[in-house]
Amino acid sequence: MWLKSSGLASQAPLTPVARPSAGPRALWPPLDFTLGALACCGACVFTNPLEVVKTRLQLQGELRARGSYQRHYRGVLQALWVVGSTDGLRGLQKGLTAALLYQGLMNGVRLGFYSYTEAVGLTDAPGGSLISGAAAGALGAFIASPAYLVKTHLQAQTVAVIAVGHQHNHQGVLSAFVSIYQREGVMGLWRGVNGAVPRVMVGSASQLATFSSAKDWVTRAQWFDPHSCLTALTAAMISGVAVTITMTPFDVISTRLYNQPVDEFKRGRLYCGFVDCLMKVCATEGIMGLYKGMMPVFVRLAPHTVLSMLIWDVLRQRALLYRH
Repeated sequence: MWLKSSGLASQAPLTPVARPSAGPRALWPPLDFTLGALACCGACVFTNPLEVVKTRLQLQGELRARGSYQRHYRGVLQALWVVGSTDGLRGLQKGLTAALLYQGLMNGVRLGFYSYTEAVGLTDAPGGSLISGAAAGALGAFIASPAYLVKTHLQAQTVAVIAVGHQHNHQGVLSAFVSIYQREGVMGLWRGVNGAVPRVMVGSASQLATFSSAKDWVTRAQWFDPHSCLTALTAAMISGVAVTITMTPFDVISTRLYNQPVDEFKRGRLYCGFVDCLMKVCATEGIMGLYKGMMPVFVRLAPHTVLSMLIWDVLRQRALLYRH
């Protein structure tokens, strides 16, 4: 008989075996969590400068009609140059510590949960990959929301001459957590989570489902050796395109909700929630306002998806081979 690949776990596809398979192979959950966290943290180190630029572009011209504000950032390369020349090279890695914390928590939970649903066969049902990916993303986004909040604040901070959006003026990651807690309490650390959960649900569902499907397709086409990294690389590139198209509007709304200032009653000064933000952006900036920063979103997401999915797939393959 033939052993079929189970999506994200790189098992030996189309390999003859002497006896029936014992079923889906799963890693020890804490190990799967660790591998997912390591994979996405490794990718984050390289893509964080693009995340800084994406955040600035999405906050630029907030709730203002096109042409009525000064554009400090005009594209990915120009924005990278402006940030680097004004804030220095360290400015390109603003919020890196919070970003690593977010990636480790969110993706450790997300990828670990998804691989578990895959191992028990939930992803084999019709729509199973989409539902499992969305559920995994929602869980990861909720747990890691405070880290994303601080990351957004820190990456928006800069000198007045190129500042966009509200400036929170935190002194660092720890002081940001303390400041938010003292001002808004525990619930303040989860402010903006109503934008983060749908953002990551959509992105996670499209990323994991398309990666699984693309990987199976490339494997069946036998373009590469079954154990080649090129199989995961090709699938991750396809997945990156899908994530960019589906997630950008949710990403813009999430960034706006996280970065908005709050009043004395601990309520957002600009938006009441996800739907209110969506309506206000469309009314003042037009539909294209929801796609601000789409190019840096793709430029960041494509390599991030490629790196994180590739590293995770390779690490899990090695762990499975070591275990068996």
